[in-house]
Amino acid sequence: MNTTLLPSVAPSPKTLKRKGSTRRRAPSHIPPPQSQETHDAALHAIRNLLKGRTSYDAFPVSFRLIVLDTKLNVKKALQCLLLNGVVSAPLWNSEKSKFAGMLTVLDIIHLIQYYYDTANYEAAAADVETFRLESIRDIERSLGVATPPMLAEHPNSTLYKAARVLIQTHARRLPLLDYDTETGHEVIVSVLTQYRLLKFISINCTREIQQLHLSLRKLKIGTYVSSNPPPPDPENPETQNPYYPIATATLDTPVFDVVHMFSERAISAVPIIDQDGVVVNLYETVDVITLVRLGAYQSLDLTISEALNQRSPDFPGVVICTAGDSLGTLLELIKKRRVHRLVVVEGDEEEKKGGKKGRLLGIITLSDVLRYVIGEVGIGESVEEIAALSAAPSTLLSPDGIS
Repeated sequence: MNTTLLPSVAPSPKTLKRKGSTRRRAPSHIPPPQSQETHDAALHAIRNLLKGRTSYDAFPVSFRLIVLDTKLNVKKALQCLLLNGVVSAPLWNSEKSKFAGMLTVLDIIHLIQYYYDTANYEAAAADVETFRLESIRDIERSLGVATPPMLAEHPNSTLYKAARVLIQTHARRLPLLDYDTETGHEVIVSVLTQYRLLKFISINCTREIQQLHLSLRKLKIGTYVSSNPPPPDPENPETQNPYYPIATATLDTPVFDVVHMFSERAISAVPIIDQDGVVVNLYETVDVITLVRLGAYQSLDLTISEALNQRSPDFPGVVICTAGDSLGTLLELIKKRRVHRLVVVEGDEEEKKGGKKGRLLGIITLSDVLRYVIGEVGIGESVEEIAALSAAPSTLLSPDGIS
């Protein structure tokens, strides 16, 4: 298993040799003191930058946008996503010439659970050949899961507002729509993701990121194993989870049990641990989609260990960190590689206190990072300013299309 451990201590700066008393010494590159004041000032500067930049500014120089018609059947849509290396796409209602929402991996997970609960393999395999995207919300309603809101923003909206929309709606991506000046029809321009937004910050706020030295433990970013779990309840298996509130699995867990976790909790990954709680792998929603693309619907009865043998060889590995790593180090990592989550494990500090190195401590998602960086009430901002910003609503679209 490939793993990446974030360094908890920055490398020592090189010592500059003095070349003579007539020359001025180069400025020091030693990081400033790790104070709450410098940390807060850096966050304030990042937020100010986002308020002055638009969503257009976060677009890559070159990008590809895949849009799926709601009349397309699910199997072809899934093949299109996987062949193009993406896990989501905007939907288009060609009859009304309107944006119709987003198709995400979680939608496919809901569909898998529905068929697994209500039909046999033969019926599911036959039905998925003709099932259309426009009917997928009906499946979600029958499962009792929340229907995602129809959100969109204009590309000229500030990145700060877009970030707040993502936080307030718990969305991972935000479609950007414009209008054709001749026809008045909606035009899907792009999709702003949490990763793209955080990467924009990591590239354009280098100085500020260097000042974010406080540890993830102190900042309380992410979800961590509770030290005070609820009392065990025989009718609620979740209360018997020693890693509450984090969903976990072992190599012997059936794939479908994890699929149920994905659907019920609306999460996209589950840490795989051994008998000591040490993280040995991570099972993600895209792993399930790979099985389905291969037509292996019955493979959901496999164990996680067996399913991982079918994982793509280019899987980048599990990205882990310790609670002592800094927010700045995390953002530097996002700048260098595509990261969607980090698993927090016990490190040397916990081991000295009798812990187990590598044991699960928590999990950090991009939602957690973005929520902290943007904040509930920004530093230096009044509650009234935040209320005024929130009063300018995002584009909440009417529930047409598949919603």
